Amino acid sequence: MTETARPFTVESFYKFIEEGKVMAAKCSNCGTPLLPPRPVCTKCYSQNLQWMQLSNTGTLLTYTVIHVAPKQFEAETPYSVGIVKLDRGLQLLARILGLEPNQLKIGMELAIDFEKPSNQQQTTQVAWPPWPRYYFKPKK
Repeated sequence: MTETARPFTVESFYKFIEEGKVMAAKCSNCGTPLLPPRPVCTKCYSQNLQWMQLSNTGTLLTYTVIHVAPKQFEAETPYSVGIVKLDRGLQLLARILGLEPNQLKIGMELAIDFEKPSNQQQTTQVAWPPWPRYYFKPKK
């Protein structure tokens, strides 16, 4: 399926993540970018959308350190999660790997990296979506 034929859904967003791309929808009428993608523009309600690829780098706006996590991530605590400002002011939330919490600084540059979903057996009763994952790491 080509980029232009993909629907403007979260599922399509994760298909692009699997390909190593961060994609947002852009309204062809008013230019509003939409992340996560949606099938209708939130500003002018147009359905005339196109895909646009975003940069894989951005600026850390805020973060938190998780000490009490869902069962799937309990073994990884403490870990950091942050919001990074990307192109056109769009913001994306993800885990931050490769930095200790005391190394994080608001305004620092981070890069997005990608990993394939794990085929390992779930060790808990709560299933986690088998979507490809993305995370932030220090920009080189």
